[in-house]
Amino acid sequence: MSHVQDIHGTAFKNASAILLARVVDADGNNIQQTNLSAIEYSIYELDPAQLNQLTIVLGHNGVSLGIEDVIFDTLQTGGLWTTDEIGYNFRHQIDVSENEAFPTAGTQYQVRYQLTPTTGQKSILRFQLRVI
Repeated sequence: MSHVQDIHGTAFKNASAILLARVVDADGNNIQQTNLSAIEYSIYELDPAQLNQLTIVLGHNGVSLGIEDVIFDTLQTGGLWTTDEIGYNFRHQIDVSENEAFPTAGTQYQVRYQLTPTTGQKSILRFQLRVI
């Protein structure tokens, strides 16, 4: 899981978002639930003047996720996945029942997932979302 690139998208202000990706390991193999020991996410508001300036979004800092809730051992297709015919193995719907995830329209947010493997180095999966 050493190759990482940002995934760009759009979200609505004060709404949830469903994020999908196909995550592979350093050898290009699709990750499996048994490859991971933990997953957590954080959401950051990006400063438009300084994109390296990150401000954590309240209630969305280092939130642990159940591996079985976000990783599929077989690739999924259909529904929201329109990228290709191969499919995705990562799906997370951000919970906004207690804290809004994207409170400011016209702003860029970064949703960052830290994937901890059972062996080897941690990986980061990042989504850059423009909020409308």
